[in-house]
Amino acid sequence: MVPRAYTSDLRAEQAARTRERVVRAAAEELTERGYERTTLARVAERAGVSLETVKAHGPKRALLLAAFEVMFAGSEGQESLAARPEGRAVAGTTDPEAFLDGLVALVAAANERVAALWSAFTSAARSDEAVAAELAALLDRRRADLRASVDVLADHGFRLRAPRDEAAETLSYLLAPEGWTHFADGAGWSRERYRAWLRDAVVRLVAAPPPGDADA
Repeated sequence: MVPRAYTSDLRAEQAARTRERVVRAAAEELTERGYERTTLARVAERAGVSLETVKAHGPKRALLLAAFEVMFAGSEGQESLAARPEGRAVAGTTDPEAFLDGLVALVAAANERVAALWSAFTSAARSDEAVAAELAALLDRRRADLRASVDVLADHGFRLRAPRDEAAETLSYLLAPEGWTHFADGAGWSRERYRAWLRDAVVRLVAAPPPGDADA
C-alpha cells in the first residue's frame, strides 16, 4: 500500500503544479491581451502544456476567476485577504497606526498585482452573463469584507466619519483596483505616493485616528 500512496501523492503534486502553471499563464495572457483576445491555445503555449490540458482546467471564464484569485490573494479560493495569514497578521496588530499602515500596504500591493487583470474581468462581465454573475458575487464578498474592516478600524480606536455601511462603501471605493490604474498607470505615481494618498484618503473620508494622533 505504501508505493500506491506515494504514487498518488506524487500525481497530486504534479497536477497541482500543472494547475498553477496554467492559471498563471492565463493571468499573464489576460493581463496583456484582455479577455476577448485571450485564447486557450495561447494559454497552453505560454504554460508549456497541451491545449487539451488547458481545456481540462475549465473554460476561459473559469481561468479568469482563478487567475484573479491567485493574483489578488496568492492562491485560489474565495477566502479574503483578511482571512489569509498576512491579513490576520495585520488585523492582530494592536497599535492603531501600525494597523492602518498594514491595511493600506496589503491592499495597495494586491491592487498593483491585479489592476490590469481586473480590467479584463470587468470587461468580460459586460458580454458574458456567467462572468457577470461571478463579478457580482465577488463584489458582494468584498462589501462584506470591508464592513468587517470598518469594524476592525473601530476596534482599533478609529472614529468612523459616517455610519458603518456608508463608511464601508467609501472604503470599498478607495481600495478598489481602479485607484491603482488611475494614479499609477494613468498619472505615473510611484507605489509610495499611491500608498500615501490611500492612507490619507482613508483617514480623511472613512475613519479618524484615535484621540491624540497627529493625523486627527
